[in-house]
Amino acid sequence: MSRGKASGRAAPPEASIGEGEGFARPKRSLGQNFLVDPNTAAKIVASLGIVAGDAVIEIGPGRGALTGHILDAGPGTCLALEKDRELAMRLVREHPGVRVAIIDALRLDWRRLDRLPGVRLIGNLPYNIASPLLWDICFGSSRFARGVFMVQHEVARRLAATPGGREYGALSAWVGSFVRVEYRFKVPPTVFRPRPKVDSAVVALTPLPFSERPADPQALSRLLKMLFSLRRKQLGGILKAWRDDALLDFFSRNGLSERDRPENLSPKQLAELASLLKTRLAS
Repeated sequence: MSRGKASGRAAPPEASIGEGEGFARPKRSLGQNFLVDPNTAAKIVASLGIVAGDAVIEIGPGRGALTGHILDAGPGTCLALEKDRELAMRLVREHPGVRVAIIDALRLDWRRLDRLPGVRLIGNLPYNIASPLLWDICFGSSRFARGVFMVQHEVARRLAATPGGREYGALSAWVGSFVRVEYRFKVPPTVFRPRPKVDSAVVALTPLPFSERPADPQALSRLLKMLFSLRRKQLGGILKAWRDDALLDFFSRNGLSERDRPENLSPKQLAELASLLKTRLAS
């Protein structure tokens, strides 16, 4: 979520940041709810573990709630990606140590991020773009050091969900195929202006070794969308048209039954199944 302006290290607990101060009204079309609590901002940035000299990319800095804390940590480079031109220009004036690109993060080719191995990613993501953006980042980049993001609490729980639970779905399995997800902490609506109607939460993402990533991501994406659109059905029924010895062997080797449902499969098992079925998924 694009959110708030930093007020520095010494802000008292009751201080708020980025309220008023000549800013335009939040744009509902961009999902702008700005973070106004410096303690929460500092806690989010601390979760990123910035070391002096690091390269940091901040997605959706908004009024700069996190930006000052990021700069205080002493990164070698800090690049902010902001879609709102007015906020981007103000960020340039108030934080001259930050390079700002006026761009929609959803339009980026995140594979280019691997040109900056070890880069750290951070952002308060608008609720309406968090899921597709993290889907793209996890698929596109394998060499960032760590990502810390604030998202809607429900999305955070889905990101961190494990197989077998109600919250485990296509997003959980996809993200879990590329990164390790750590649920960090919950954030109440009271620290934002305007206040959202739901809680937020912070998650941390660490890429898995390249050798553990899916062999065929495109096939996996198609499989996940198919399976979890029919998540209440049993695998035997969903995959009935493709039932053969190879599929039965897959079930046997993985201790699965045709009576299991999609949420019973781990990310690794889903990636294996996608590779097995990739020619049929492409048709």
